[in-house]
Amino acid sequence: MAFSRITKLDPPSRGIFRKAVVMLCSLLASFFLLHLLTESCTTTTGNSPPRGSSSRAAGLFEDLSSLRTKRLVYEWTGGSELNRYGTAARTSQVLADERATQDSELPEEALVLPPPDLVVSRRVSPRFAGKVSPLGEGSKKLPQALIIGVKKGGTRALLEFLRVHPDIRAVGAEPHFFDRNYHNGLEWYRELMPKTLEGQITMEKTPSYFVTREAPARISAMSRNTKLIVVVRDPVTRAISDYTQTLSKKPDIPSFESLTFKNRTTGLIDTSWSAIQIGIYAKHLDNWLQYFPMEQILFVSGERLISDPAGELGRVQDFLGLKRIITDKHFYFNQTKGFPCLKKAEGSSKPHCLGKTKGRIHPNIDPEVVQRLRDFYRPFNMKFYQMTGRFFGWDD
Repeated sequence: MAFSRITKLDPPSRGIFRKAVVMLCSLLASFFLLHLLTESCTTTTGNSPPRGSSSRAAGLFEDLSSLRTKRLVYEWTGGSELNRYGTAARTSQVLADERATQDSELPEEALVLPPPDLVVSRRVSPRFAGKVSPLGEGSKKLPQALIIGVKKGGTRALLEFLRVHPDIRAVGAEPHFFDRNYHNGLEWYRELMPKTLEGQITMEKTPSYFVTREAPARISAMSRNTKLIVVVRDPVTRAISDYTQTLSKKPDIPSFESLTFKNRTTGLIDTSWSAIQIGIYAKHLDNWLQYFPMEQILFVSGERLISDPAGELGRVQDFLGLKRIITDKHFYFNQTKGFPCLKKAEGSSKPHCLGKTKGRIHPNIDPEVVQRLRDFYRPFNMKFYQMTGRFFGWDD
């Protein structure tokens, strides 16, 4: 019969069976992944902004990947954050430039730093610390130069003037790392810094460092090659300016005259009052010279920063080893405020002066009190002139 010719087929081999199972699993996995992608796309439909080529790549990583991949994308985009749509946020360089413009419009007290836990959570992997990012946007480095003082000496003006230089990148807010935030560690400090390219200098300014006893040792531990800049001013005028700032915040404080003396009758000056104590420059400098040689410290005249800003900025640029780019052409004198302003600020084409908190009108102080203060400061000033090798003319 015909049916007798039919023979039984051999069963498929195990190898073929295994391949079929693998192909089936791969197919199921592909369908599952396609489902996830479709679901992700539907949640962002209508809201997704246009993307550039680099942003599209970042968005793809954002959609497909795990937390580890997100971290890698964060690193490889030079620290740019990825928003919920997968587009790369503006680079830190742009944000820094915008912050610089905003910072200069705000009172100095309003410039605040992010909390340590936020900074740490955004920390770049140690593999990229101190290195140029793969996209060539620079890297965050610890500062090579610091403006360490003094309060009400003209430090904000100096920083804003220096930021015009293309080879200087500086933090807008005062980090207060070496006096208040040292416990947060150097990596926290580094993350506050703007990104710099090869050949650029990272800077920050915190005027209270000069009068903080622990600051010299801490800065030396970070780098013994750090360059230090101190803006000094007639200590009597500086004390009155310091008092004026406090008075603007606390109108009910005692008079300048009553705070100056421990005993008005005997004429004993109260050196425990910070407004007086800061101006004893020679005493504070002694502490710094235990850790840094004098050639690593530059003293800028607060008075000359007003009368001849280009001249003082020339000295600072020389000290930092930079080409003299900031010159007379960058300044004009504002008669209303009584100090020089920039014709063009960093990242702007418009003239720029310091905010309303700068150039406050000082209250009238009893001339006898002013003279007693001048007599008190005179020996300290003379010692300071000898130590620095520069005569500042505060006792003429």
